[in-house]
Amino acid sequence: MHEDYYLGAYWGPRKETALECARRAELFFHMLARCDPTFAQWYRGGRGAPRGLPGYPVRPEVEEWEELFRRGRNRTDVGKKIIEELGFSEFVWNAKTLERTRLEFHCGGYSRGVPNSCLLYPPELGPGRERILSAPVLAEVLTCVATAWDPDSAMASSTEMVRLVEKEGDEVRVGWLTYLTRRLGTLPPLPAPVRIEPVGTLGWLLVLSPEPMTASNPEHVAFTVRVRNLLDRAGLIARPEAKPIGG
Repeated sequence: MHEDYYLGAYWGPRKETALECARRAELFFHMLARCDPTFAQWYRGGRGAPRGLPGYPVRPEVEEWEELFRRGRNRTDVGKKIIEELGFSEFVWNAKTLERTRLEFHCGGYSRGVPNSCLLYPPELGPGRERILSAPVLAEVLTCVATAWDPDSAMASSTEMVRLVEKEGDEVRVGWLTYLTRRLGTLPPLPAPVRIEPVGTLGWLLVLSPEPMTASNPEHVAFTVRVRNLLDRAGLIARPEAKPIGG
């Protein structure tokens, strides 16, 4: 059974400028390039992109990302006025067709109910898919996300597994790999074979299995639910009331 995997990082209201978000993006892309060869070059859309390329090449530099975020501000339908509290949005990809990895960002937002996020969608086909969908590579990517964007939580999982495990739509999601910030609370003891790795002083990375966890395997689903419930009892699953950070 083919499952749709993705990596999602989420954090609450955090008022940041385009420059502050760009600094995070620069760090993220420099770290990400070391995770897999296909993460070295990214592209964006636009008319007149160079022939033979997936789009306009994007440099992992502060100046370029500050401009991209400024252009990616949310605006009203009428009058196209900037909605400051909704922050900035942008997306890039690294190839054409179904072999591409896609990245989506929403950052700098400080409106309640509109979470900031970093989402990575791996290739649907091709040799890169299996390589990226491995515990070592995903652990590195989650570490990059946690270090650069400082989210409240992040996880790598299939969409199908999330639907089976998640109980409330706004709870902290638990997946095959899960990152939790220390701001959420204290991590409880977890059963084998869960591997717990500290991410600097920011939080913890939980790897539930060295092999891919699939929604089509009842044992994988049951174990993921078990870990989710243990984290819930420790107070790490229910998201606290969003309080704007910064600004």
